[in-house]
Amino acid sequence: MSSSSSFDMPSTCPEETEDSRSWAGDFDPLGDEGERKVVFSAFDSFRQYRRSAHLNTTHRRRQAFYALPTKHWQMLAEPPFSLLDNFNKVDDAIDVNADIADAIVAVGLKSFGLPARPDPSDPQNWHGVANSADVNKAHSTIRQFYRDWSTEGQAERDACYGPVLRDLDREFPDKLQRGEFVKVLVPGAGLGRLVFELALAGFSAEGNEISYHQLLASSWVLNHTRGPRCHELYPFALHFSNILSREQQLRKVMIPDVHPGTAMLEAQASGETPFGTMSMSAADFVVLYSSPSQKDAFDAVATVFFIDTAPNLIRYIEAIRNCLKPNGIWINVGPLLWHFEDGHQRTNSGGGSSSKDEEQNQGIGEPGNVELTEEEVFLLIERMGFEIEQRESPDERVECGYIQDPDSMLRPLYRPSHWIARKSLD
Repeated sequence: MSSSSSFDMPSTCPEETEDSRSWAGDFDPLGDEGERKVVFSAFDSFRQYRRSAHLNTTHRRRQAFYALPTKHWQMLAEPPFSLLDNFNKVDDAIDVNADIADAIVAVGLKSFGLPARPDPSDPQNWHGVANSADVNKAHSTIRQFYRDWSTEGQAERDACYGPVLRDLDREFPDKLQRGEFVKVLVPGAGLGRLVFELALAGFSAEGNEISYHQLLASSWVLNHTRGPRCHELYPFALHFSNILSREQQLRKVMIPDVHPGTAMLEAQASGETPFGTMSMSAADFVVLYSSPSQKDAFDAVATVFFIDTAPNLIRYIEAIRNCLKPNGIWINVGPLLWHFEDGHQRTNSGGGSSSKDEEQNQGIGEPGNVELTEEEVFLLIERMGFEIEQRESPDERVECGYIQDPDSMLRPLYRPSHWIARKSLD
C-alpha cells in the first residue's frame, strides 16, 4: 500500500454508531486490483468464521470421538464426562463469537459501499476469495478482543501499554498547557486500544495498521459497539489442550470493557483531561512514514510488540527517524520474535512495492530479512541517530502473555524489552 486510507474514531454521537462510515484518504483500496483482493479476503475470512470454526473445531472432533471403540465413546458421552454435551456447548460459543465476526463484516461493508450478497459475476463479489491463512487471521483477530478490550485482558495491557503511558506522562508533564496536542504515532496499532488510551490521556494519537483484519475489527469496536460489556466473547472455547476444566474452556468475557464513545463524552464533560484526537492510517508503515509529507510530524513514536515484524529493521528505524521531530522520543515495549525468521518472504497483506530497487522503501515487500539480537538492536539504533536514554535490565522486566489463558497448564510468557530512545537534533 504505497498511499494511505484512514478513518476517524470514535464517534461522539450515539446515533452515528449504526451509520456507515467511509474510508478517506488519497488511496482507494478498491481501485487497485491487488489491494481489492486483500480487502475482499479479509471480509470473506470473517464471513467464513462460523463455518470454519464449526468444521475444524467440533465436527472433526465428533468424527474422531465416534471412531473410538463403541463402549469407550459411550462411557465418555455419559456423566460425569458428557463430552458430546460439551461439543454442543462449544458450538454455541462459536456462534456467539461468529456474531462478532458477522458484525465486523456488516459495518465494514457499509464503510466500503459493498453489497452483503454480491452477484457471483459481479467484479465486487467478495465471497469465496479467502484462503486458510486469511481465515486463521480472522480467528486470531476475534481472540485478540480478549487482550485489548476485556477486563480480563487488563494485566496484559498493563504490562505493555502501561509503560508507554507512564513514559509519555513523564516526558510531557505540561501537555495540557502547550496549546496543542502532543502527537503520538502508534505503528502496528492492531485493535486500537493503545491509540484509544493515549487519546483518553489527552494526546493526539495516530494509529497505523496494514492488516485489514485488524483495521476492520478496530473500526467496529471503536465506532459501532452498543455500549460497555454488551458483547459476549468466548476466547478459549476453540482450544482443547492444557485445560483444567470445561468451565475454564467455556469461560465468557464481555467486550468492550470500556465503551469508547461513552468514555469520550465523559472525559469532555469532566473537563479534567480533555479527550485528545484519534485516527488510523491504513498503510505500510515504512512506505507511508518515510515520505516527505511525514517529515518531523510526531512528538513521540510508541512501538509495542512491533519492531520484530520488520524484515529489515533498518527500514523501520529510518521511517521513525523521518517522522519523529528532532529531540522527539521513541518508546518501545516488546520481544524480538522475528516474524521472518523462517527465511520465507511473506506475501503482501496490504500492498507494498514490488520493485527490487535497493534504495526504495518497500516495507513488507523487502526482498531480504535479518534477525538481530537485542544488543545489536541497541547498537543499530544509536548508529542511526538516536540516543538510548533508558533501558530496563533483563531482571527488571515484567513477564506477560499474549492472549494468554491465565489458568492454562501451558503458559508461554514474554519478557518484553522496554526502552526509550531520543532522536538527536538535526
